[in-house]
Amino acid sequence: MFLAIFLLHFSLLRLPYFWDEAGYYIPAARDLLLSGNLIPHSTVSNAHPPLVMAYLAATWRIAGYAPLVTRTAMLLVAAFMLLGVFRLASLIANREVAWAATLCTAFYPVFFAQSSLAHVDLAAAGLTIWGLSAFFDDRRWAAVLWLSAAVFAKETAILAPLALFVWELLCPLLARWKPFFACLLAPTTRTFILLIPVLPLTIWYAYHYAHTGYIFGNPEFFRYNVQATISPLRVMITLFMRLWQAFGYMNLFLLTVAGTFAMWRAPLRDGDGERSRIPIPVQLCLTAVLLAYVLAMSVVGGAVLARYMLPVVPLVVIVMVATLWRRVRNWLVVIALVVMGFIVGLVVNPPYGFPPEDNLAYRDYVTLHQEAEHFIETRFPTARVLTAWPASDELTRPYLGYVLHPARVVQIEDFTAEQIMSAAEMSSAFDVALVFSTKYAPPHPLLERWQTWQEWNTKFFGYHRDLPPAAAAQILGGQLVYSKESNGQWVALIEMQRAYEARLN
Repeated sequence: MFLAIFLLHFSLLRLPYFWDEAGYYIPAARDLLLSGNLIPHSTVSNAHPPLVMAYLAATWRIAGYAPLVTRTAMLLVAAFMLLGVFRLASLIANREVAWAATLCTAFYPVFFAQSSLAHVDLAAAGLTIWGLSAFFDDRRWAAVLWLSAAVFAKETAILAPLALFVWELLCPLLARWKPFFACLLAPTTRTFILLIPVLPLTIWYAYHYAHTGYIFGNPEFFRYNVQATISPLRVMITLFMRLWQAFGYMNLFLLTVAGTFAMWRAPLRDGDGERSRIPIPVQLCLTAVLLAYVLAMSVVGGAVLARYMLPVVPLVVIVMVATLWRRVRNWLVVIALVVMGFIVGLVVNPPYGFPPEDNLAYRDYVTLHQEAEHFIETRFPTARVLTAWPASDELTRPYLGYVLHPARVVQIEDFTAEQIMSAAEMSSAFDVALVFSTKYAPPHPLLERWQTWQEWNTKFFGYHRDLPPAAAAQILGGQLVYSKESNGQWVALIEMQRAYEARLN
């Protein structure tokens, strides 16, 4: 599995670091490598548990610091997760379903894109999948160890053991009401073992509080991801978005719609009789974990990122593939069409705004910025550069892979008209402006005429419109000297008029 995904990602392995990689995870891992401190100091701590950062630091210590090493290390994690998906599907279904579900997961655009990115979500998802596999194999202590490791990769992984714990307590009560709610096991003292993963998370937060004075990340991080998200309307909107990410996002609907329609067909019969389903008690446990993620991620999390749902998307894939295997004669043809749809989703952007990290659009972003910042370094090596995050980090931190020497940066929040006009008032403070698309905007957004959605998107999810380069240059009073666009994303460089005149003189 590792060899296969390594070859599929080969052209991506030397790319500089992207967005949240550059903004938090790589600096945090690098701080750990250089100082041995679990709390980062070159970036503000977000209180994420340190397992993945420690893994990267150890990898760099052995193999050297380079994007190729980092991305190869993350591909090992991705292969480990795929093996977990295969083992889980083999256990609750069969080998045929396992191979097909693993293939679908591998080519699902969000998984594929995240496979080589240095984020914590994929590791937490993989460890959670292995924990569920051990749980359904009735190896309760092994499950607890896997799930505890998942929690030490990312705090939200605590949702899986808590969901299993609550389900085991509630299931007998529901079964008395409706026999449909069959249980794997009656609650025993073994049920309370599922609470053990709370312990490493508690220890980590206590350690973080002792060293920083706050528990759940810096105050701005906590406000953005928790306090600012608790609004009934926002929770309801986010709930629909999470359901879409779990069942339809990035062409996943091809599989879920096919599986849903297949449920209306009678089960196929082989030489051994009717093809078996995934046991109902197992499906109910999987549903409990899925609901826990959908509901919890609808309440917390400032950015509604699809990677947060990676622990549960493979569960949907396994159940739907098993349904197709059980009820559709030419089920492999359907799987082939689904995989083709995922491949299309990797290279063709959807007709609505989305984070570039969810398919290969992140490659376009990185390439655009790499070329533009190389232009700055060669043509304006001593210039003061006006820009926004994450380009501000890309220009000031050479270890991210974009520049050889740090530049002097004047940072603004984004490239809206308000921010550009504010920057124009301090035009003497910078020589050039690096402007870029901070949001992916399709040519004709699917919901652009729905005014209410635009208002909600702005209020709850930080949507804004970046000024096009020509308009930004006009407001700043500069000259557009570099501009490039790729698949709906763009970057441009504006040289201020006085700097241009001084260079001529």
